[in-house]
Amino acid sequence: MRVMVMVKATTDSEAGVMPSTELLEAMGKFNEELVNAGIMLTGEGLKPSSKGKRVAFDGAGRRVIDGPFAETRELVAGYWIWEVKDMDEAVEWVKRCPNPMPGPSEIEIRPVYTMEDFAESLTPEVRDLHERTGERLAEREVGKA
Repeated sequence: MRVMVMVKATTDSEAGVMPSTELLEAMGKFNEELVNAGIMLTGEGLKPSSKGKRVAFDGAGRRVIDGPFAETRELVAGYWIWEVKDMDEAVEWVKRCPNPMPGPSEIEIRPVYTMEDFAESLTPEVRDLHERTGERLAEREVGKA
């Protein structure tokens, strides 16, 4: 089961407060454990929403919205993509994580859809398109190594 593990933003992360050396070291060790266990596929921290943009869709119309965005507690400050056997395993790993922020913080875990989840509306042509895209992404990753 693939999950996205999201570190929720705080007022500190939205203000661009950088983590301490101690936190960077603790998170580095945690990430190393995840990699060694075969859990972590990727992960990154995100800059504050003031550096970002949103694109709002309404039919054929598109509108660009500059950050920062309201509701800090609803924003994401960083993420991992993990491969776990089930949600319980993901929760156990998150409980071992160092607190990712200087004060109170939250981490959200969400399952990632698989192609099987879309089986009812997936034609052979659409499946082939997605498989080709996946193959090209895999080739790109191999080229980086």
